[in-house]
Amino acid sequence: MVYRDGLENRYGVTPIGGSNPSPSATYNIVNFWLKLLVTVGVVGVIFGVLWKTGQLLRLTTYIGETREELRKCTWPTWDELKGSTTVVTVSIIALGLFTVVVDLFITMIFGYLNS
Repeated sequence: MVYRDGLENRYGVTPIGGSNPSPSATYNIVNFWLKLLVTVGVVGVIFGVLWKTGQLLRLTTYIGETREELRKCTWPTWDELKGSTTVVTVSIIALGLFTVVVDLFITMIFGYLNS
């Protein structure tokens, strides 16, 4: 059976159609909630296993120790940071120019060898 405008009748509904959504339109909503439920279930099981085996306690201890060590670090002042940024920027520009010059030189050499 064929609908108006040449569409196939895949769902066994009447050829006249109607205002109800097709099964594929309602399937996406159910599919979304099913995927969400499965994802939440899997995450819950993983969380439970990690908690039962003590891995979450190890993770929280690791994060706490890391924060403690970061508090002990000496961070650069604003002026030191600006100076370091300037040095890095100038170095990148110099390396880029060096690369361009060497590339042009090698291109010229191969151009003379080919001619």
